[in-house]
Order: sequence, then structure tokens, then C-alpha cells
Amino acid sequence: MEPREGTVERWAWDYVRSTSLAHKLSPPPRPERWEDAPPPRRIEAPGRPPELSAIERPPKTPRPGALRDPLKRAQLVHTFFHHELQAAELMAWAFLAFPDAPHELRRGLLRIADDEVRHARMYAEHLARLGSAVGAFGVRDWFWERVSSVRRLVELVALLGIGFEGGNLDHSARFAAAFREAGDEEGARLQEIVGAEEVVGFVRSDRPVLSDPIAQMDRPHGREGEGSVSHEGQMQGVRGQVRVSGRKRGGERKPADLAVPGQVIRIRGHASP
Repeated sequence: MEPREGTVERWAWDYVRSTSLAHKLSPPPRPERWEDAPPPRRIEAPGRPPELSAIERPPKTPRPGALRDPLKRAQLVHTFFHHELQAAELMAWAFLAFPDAPHELRRGLLRIADDEVRHARMYAEHLARLGSAVGAFGVRDWFWERVSSVRRLVELVALLGIGFEGGNLDHSARFAAAFREAGDEEGARLQEIVGAEEVVGFVRSDRPVLSDPIAQMDRPHGREGEGSVSHEGQMQGVRGQVRVSGRKRGGERKPADLAVPGQVIRIRGHASP
């Protein structure tokens, strides 16, 4: 069942399903009205603008030395653009798929979607500076192929936030240096900005503690420290007890942290560029 017109749920629905590139890069303002008791809605696949051509196998990542060629840099930036687009869509997807999650957590998903849209737009603008454009290279919805099968929101946090986005962050500094070496200072700075806004931080902790209302999403029997996450077949090694806590940006708490025994992993720190 489609969400009602004029609701936040409809905004998320329309964003995921849209086939307009303009809509994907600059969605309309969100309504203020939320649905009462919305049902779970699991969209199977996103709408794809005609500019984006699907491919079965993505091209190999260009070697750092090859990035002196603007076309190779454009290929890489296009890949980054598509990562951000998928992340934005999947945050809106999760908002619809898990309506029983705490209200503030669902708000947090939409705030992250806003950030991902902004990052995608920044990459699209840099593609233009390189003499290229969105759609110049084929794409594969690799995130969608894996993430949309999760059954619990905590699995999404682990798989998308830590497994995919966190893994990509390992490369931010490397690619920033490679872009700078190739003489593309704007591309290097873009990598640094996005990397800083999606920073992963580690803080030691002896045991998981559910200290935020967001953690209620996976809190069995109302007892602390017993949440678990496992998404076997999708990603190895993301298992164990969890907590989700808030994040701060500009004095406002933002729900996007996950902790496993012995560490707190902040999947979205959002340092201001």
C-alpha cells in the first residue's frame, strides 16, 4: 500500500522509486506530517533514471598513477556518486521498512539521507568539472543487492554503516592523496570533506550498554546489553552484542552509532567541513 500524499512516508517512497535524476539529486522539501501507525513497506528495488545504465560487473578501480587522466578520475568519481545515491535511497528505504523503530531514529535515517544526497550532488558537480556527467559510466546496485534483504534495522546499521560505508572510508585518505598527486585539488578536497563527514571512530568499552532510546529497536526482554546482530551470507565478522547511541552535530543528537563488545563504532561522525 502506497503512503498517503503529503506525508513524510510518501516523500521517502517517492524518493526511492523516482526515475528522475533531478529528483534524486534535489528532492523536494519533506512534509511535516507523519502517517499514524504506518505498515512496513519494503521496496524491492529503486527507481533508476534513464541516465544510469546497469552493468553486471563494474570496471576495475583505476590505479593511483592512472588518475592523471581526467577520464579515469571521472570514472572513480562516478563510482563514488553512485555509492552516495544508493546510501541515500537505502536510508529512505529503511525509514519505510522499519516503521516501529523509535521516532528519533527514523528522523535520523532521513537526516543521513539528506547528507548522502548532498554528497551525491557534490560528486555530480565534480564530474562536470572533469568534463564528464552522471551516466557517463555504467553502474551496479551492489549495495541494494545486499542491504535490502536485511530483516532488522540493527542488521542494516551493521551491514551498510560499518560493513560498506565504514569500509569505503578506509580509502578516503588514500584517494584524496591520489587526486592531489594528479593535480586535482578540488577532487582531493572533496574526498576529505566526505571522509570527515562520514568518519568512523573507535572508543574502547568493556561491555555494550544500551544508553539511548534508539537501542530499543533490538533490545530483547527490555534488558540491557543483550542485543545481537548477525547477517550471515552478506558480510562476515559483524556479529556480537550491540548498542546504538546518539551522535552530535551542532549540539543536536543524531542516532547513528553502533557498539560491539570492546569498542564503540561511530558510523557517522559528521565533522563540519
